[in-house]
Amino acid sequence: MDDSAAGRFDEFVSRLAGVVGHADRHAPLKAYLTGLLLPGDRKSVEPLAARVAPHDLGRAHQSLHHFVSTAAWDSAAVLMTARDYALDQLERHAPVAAWIVDDIGIPKKGSHSVGVTRQYCGALGKTANCQVAVCVSLANKLMSVPSAWQLFLPKDWADDAARRAKAGVPVELKYRSKWQIALDEIDRLIADDLPLAPVVADSAYGDVTAFREGITERNLPYAVAIRGATTVWPPGMQPLPPKPGGKPGKPPTRVRREGSHQPVSVEKLARSLTDDAWQTLKWREGSKGTITSRFAALRVRPAHRDNERTEARPVEWLLIEWAQGENAPGKYWLSTAPEHININELVALAKLRWRVERDFQELKDELGLDHYEGRNYRGFHNHGVLCMAAYCFLAAERGRLSPLATLSFLQPPQVPEDFKPRGATNQT
Repeated sequence: MDDSAAGRFDEFVSRLAGVVGHADRHAPLKAYLTGLLLPGDRKSVEPLAARVAPHDLGRAHQSLHHFVSTAAWDSAAVLMTARDYALDQLERHAPVAAWIVDDIGIPKKGSHSVGVTRQYCGALGKTANCQVAVCVSLANKLMSVPSAWQLFLPKDWADDAARRAKAGVPVELKYRSKWQIALDEIDRLIADDLPLAPVVADSAYGDVTAFREGITERNLPYAVAIRGATTVWPPGMQPLPPKPGGKPGKPPTRVRREGSHQPVSVEKLARSLTDDAWQTLKWREGSKGTITSRFAALRVRPAHRDNERTEARPVEWLLIEWAQGENAPGKYWLSTAPEHININELVALAKLRWRVERDFQELKDELGLDHYEGRNYRGFHNHGVLCMAAYCFLAAERGRLSPLATLSFLQPPQVPEDFKPRGATNQT
């Protein structure tokens, strides 16, 4: 890459330096970002130090370790600055199409790293010892920009004052579920006056009625995955009105379900559809060609605990995917997208989550998002934000150059032959 790319990198680092505070932090900031962008299997502190300063390893290690784990700079402000830098390029190509909520599982050994407990880990697809962080990305079909990074603190951690203090968890931080963290982060993005767009999320969030209601209360539409057991009222149906009459005094006010007049699971509804309800649509160009599947879109009313309400829930879209040749429907989404949206647009919105899945895999594989080996709260967030900042720079370069040329100005110094980085696996 020509010198202009190196100049842009220096300008990017300068922007971030403006929010990390003291001038003593500017050099380790640039060194840390440079180390993340350089080739290498491990992106924890010691291997980073070896890449950027192989002939002064001890001093570089101390400087980077202090910068990432101890220095009191504002990681949220750094991420905001990196985000805005990348958004300039994203919006050159197409508007922001969605705010994508997701969480990232980081497998860990032991029990001392902040937030580690046995919980579902998406990286492993099962319950395991791990940390989980909630993130929000702004995306269109071309690129995504990570815009929020917040550790989920499990209840056993939130209630353990000794462990909290040892890991440096802020006193004011209380237990919040993942969907509550996501709403808090969405509020931050709204306050930053970012381009509004529908919220997209997987079923861990979409199945939570309070999360969907929270999105609607913020005047944002959504397209969120749900599980097959989620219940809805089929098209044209809704709960019965409050029972007339009754005992003297206050009349009944809650809507009703009676006898056979009941909501159904979305899986049962999908299985009841006739062949003409399904359309075969192309939804992505993959490495092996165009990806197609069968979809149906219906107007339904979500039914969760609506018999405790005074009125039926509003009508919204139910999108169903049932791939040709499969024995059962595969995926379901609820969406408050406009009634006039066509099914191709609805599918494109719901499927946009694949964008961040791919991008976060790159954040892990290439930039070491899950390589931090420290145990404390500040270090976890600082490392994650610096990885995302590095990714924002790469995303902006991709926005300028398609395809992205090699970042040739980032040439790794020669590492001493006898250097052996510690921590081939994540520590506790």
